Amino acid sequence: MSDRILNLRELNRATLSRQMLLERKTVSVCASIERLVGLQAQAASAPYIGLWTRLRDFRREDLARSIEDRSVIKATFIRGTLHLVTADDYVRYRATLQPMLTAGWAAIVKQRNASFGMDKLLAAGRDFIGVKPRTFADISAMLSGYLPDQDIGAMRYAVRTHLPLVQVPVKNGWSYPGNPQFALAEPWIGKPISHEIQLQELVKRYLAAFGPASATDMQTWSGLNLRETVERLKPDLVVYRDERRRELFDLPDSQLLDADVPAPVRFLPEYDNLLLSHSKRTRVIADEHRPKVYLPGLRVAATVLVDGFVSGRWKIEKTKGSASLMIEPFDSFTKKDRGALAEEGEGLVRFVEPGAKAFDLRFVETMSA
Repeated sequence: MSDRILNLRELNRATLSRQMLLERKTVSVCASIERLVGLQAQAASAPYIGLWTRLRDFRREDLARSIEDRSVIKATFIRGTLHLVTADDYVRYRATLQPMLTAGWAAIVKQRNASFGMDKLLAAGRDFIGVKPRTFADISAMLSGYLPDQDIGAMRYAVRTHLPLVQVPVKNGWSYPGNPQFALAEPWIGKPISHEIQLQELVKRYLAAFGPASATDMQTWSGLNLRETVERLKPDLVVYRDERRRELFDLPDSQLLDADVPAPVRFLPEYDNLLLSHSKRTRVIADEHRPKVYLPGLRVAATVLVDGFVSGRWKIEKTKGSASLMIEPFDSFTKKDRGALAEEGEGLVRFVEPGAKAFDLRFVETMSA
């Protein structure tokens, strides 16, 4: 037990360090993805950019190779959202996450007032997808023929949340197309899904990547009710307090950093888990900036970190062979910050648009979402 109160900057630096955002690391793709407990992947480019900003000398082919050899997969994972995750972690935690997925499905069924036999539906879906990979349009067509009088959306969501599925990659671009096919996870990975429930291990993995954090933070990140798990683990954890006196839990061997440790500028991709994994997110983004980052349709903007905190958002526009990095500051940048962003931004735009013949960077007052 500790009575130590951690201030905002101490929480910020601890989290950035665990997220590999204070210095780029020289670790393998699989090791880094496991350290982060996956990379949210609604935007196909996001995991690539997320690794580029965290790893030293990262190249696109480093991740593409791991996707091609199936050691990394894209599947529904934490919070019921698409993630790039290692095959080993998917096999390890898929059953642990099932209650969260089932609850999400049950809410949809209740909202739509749908009713159908789950066992037969899932058996039909498993048989259909087991023949060859299928798109969601294929699955919808099959389901509409199987149960023509039932809600197609609810049935499709049942398949997505109850059958372990992976997206099938392609060998170009960012590895996954806009209209992907889905395959059964176990034959794709070549390993059976573990039925062991790993809640305590999942909490420890979360704290190693995002701690120190509260029980509510852990639930926000995972979508699971973890309060009882945290209480059982509490004797083995260090307990701090934040400035609002909330309990924050941490692993006993995890490092805390001084609040004044320098934090370099960083570019985060859309949907980066740094911005989605705490209930109170002021450790990385001020409340007044949230409307420009958390957008309609559950989108999360690509953001800029200055001194460790979200201070702007960015996007790349490409026209006639030229790629422009647009940065919208939320706060005023110093000359030194602008220089650092320009240097880091040149590397980013060359990574995202390697075929562009010309590059430039612009600071703009407002930018369309």
